[in-house]
Amino acid sequence: MNFLKVFDPGIALFYLIATIQVLAGFLFKKEKLQSLGNYLTIAGFGLHTIDLAVQYFFSFHETLARGQFYFSFLAWAFLLVYFLLWLILKLKFLSLTAAPLALILFSSSLAISPKALPIPPRLSGLWFSLHIATLFISMGFLAMAFGAGITYLYLEKKIKTKSKLSSFSRELPSLATFDRVNHLAVAWGFPLFTLGILSGFIWAAFTWKRIFTWDPKEILAIIIWFLYAYLFHQRFALGWKGRKPAKLAIIIFALTVLSMVGVNFFIPGHHSFKP
Repeated sequence: MNFLKVFDPGIALFYLIATIQVLAGFLFKKEKLQSLGNYLTIAGFGLHTIDLAVQYFFSFHETLARGQFYFSFLAWAFLLVYFLLWLILKLKFLSLTAAPLALILFSSSLAISPKALPIPPRLSGLWFSLHIATLFISMGFLAMAFGAGITYLYLEKKIKTKSKLSSFSRELPSLATFDRVNHLAVAWGFPLFTLGILSGFIWAAFTWKRIFTWDPKEILAIIIWFLYAYLFHQRFALGWKGRKPAKLAIIIFALTVLSMVGVNFFIPGHHSFKP
């Protein structure tokens, strides 16, 4: 398995240098430095993509037995969503924060123990791969909705209280822009999350001969789905905007983090990362 990790230093180095270039460009008002940092971020993401593909296709069962792979893939999914919104919205703010986010997420994945976990061979297959991919990408959308929600509430409070804005705050996009990020994240993220839940149930039916096993993560996933469905309905059927969808997106993302970290590492069950 060690030869499959040769890309890790290069990925981390790309993200580190990109972070330095982008932040230096922002601080010293050098557009060329920021542009170079953006290109390095994209290069790091490309190498990250190759790294995950090599691990998945050349050591499938061993790769799936390591929690490190899942967190690396989660970091990749977050960045994929980040780049999609960056391309669609054309926001300079997103390009400023992409490299630091990439560095933090990928470095976090390297901190996970590489020790193999007791995952059965039946974990493999089309339905499991679909289950993981759709859920992780939907979590990336939720992360964007979370970030947009936090910033929306911060800016709204500053505007309502007529507080003095810092130079950085003045560089932020408008409230309407952050609400649009929430809108896009919910529009794309909820269908993917639903597909992830359904494929997980189908896979469970093949693996354990039961669709629902009352595993703690399954219970929490159902709760998250109902909240996500409510947010989706309120936004698109009733035209929710502003504070309410921002707050609910924050709550839903917090629950997904609790599910990913709390359940996987501290609660025994089918989804536990504990050996």
